[in-house]
Amino acid sequence: MSESVEIVGYDVAAVEEWISQNTEGLEPPFEWTRLEGGHSNLTYALVDQNGERAVVRRPPMGELLPKAHDMGREYSIISGLGPTPVPVPEAYGYCESPDVTGAHFYVMSQVDGKALFELEEAMDYLTVDARAKVGLSFMDVLAALHSVDPDEVGLGDLGKKEDYVGRQIRTWYRSWLASAEGASYEDQDLHELHDFLEARRPQQGPARVVHGDYGLHNCLVNPDGELTAVLDWEISTLGDPMADFAYALNTWAEPGDELVNKDNAPTLAEGFLGRAELIDRYASQTGCDLTNLPYYISFNHFKSACIIHGVYARYMQGQKSTDGVDLDYYRSRIGICIELSKQAADELE
Repeated sequence: MSESVEIVGYDVAAVEEWISQNTEGLEPPFEWTRLEGGHSNLTYALVDQNGERAVVRRPPMGELLPKAHDMGREYSIISGLGPTPVPVPEAYGYCESPDVTGAHFYVMSQVDGKALFELEEAMDYLTVDARAKVGLSFMDVLAALHSVDPDEVGLGDLGKKEDYVGRQIRTWYRSWLASAEGASYEDQDLHELHDFLEARRPQQGPARVVHGDYGLHNCLVNPDGELTAVLDWEISTLGDPMADFAYALNTWAEPGDELVNKDNAPTLAEGFLGRAELIDRYASQTGCDLTNLPYYISFNHFKSACIIHGVYARYMQGQKSTDGVDLDYYRSRIGICIELSKQAADELE
């Protein structure tokens, strides 16, 4: 183990012993390196004495919300999807007992590639030609995920199959109402969007595994522009694949957007495909009906507005540290998401 690295949340000796007894091909002691991202879960890259690599992942320290940071759920998802065309890390082992290190954890393979968060990262990492390939691979992988029958891969009990969008609308609207006083932010358009989305909800087709946060920030991409793995499955469930598809489109900024869902997005770099080309690619792979796509785009922007509103409220109420936080940015993001939701909804009227 590297002596210069502080290992947070793990009893190193106990975890290394568990790995040696419950996985194949990994021989401790390991060199540990902290990996950032992943919804605050404590994630480390491991390298053993023979150069074999793996990743270990556990929930964050402290008290957790019920059902949050469920490592067993994540492990079951990558295990179920492993034999499918969806690129996921290989599942090596899951420790359900908290006796080893104070929490359950799992071990998986380490996959080569880079997650893209910022414009500069994409420009430095990918050639212009490779950037064009990213969009095709991004849609092909999502189409592959939505082609999987969850019952056939042992994921049929991952969540409720019916009325995914309706349940999401109700959940996040309740969140908005609960956060209203703390946020000191009100917008009548949000309430009108709620009523519109409830009234115009499309009939859902067969439930599929939906990632819930599918974007380049949760994918690994190689220098050739191919996706090598999809990561961070902790909010994945069963639901409407069109909602998952629309969410992915909403993460994909393109030059010329008057309002962007993320400043300095990697897909603003020269060479990336536009959303229209992504839509064509996904539709050609799945044969999906695009009639209600604006609805799903509107729904996802509505949901994002509610989520950001809740985060903003916690900052305003002192429940989260505001050190280094631009509160005006969060407040402006709420309005941008509402406006983007309205624009998409207008396409249906």
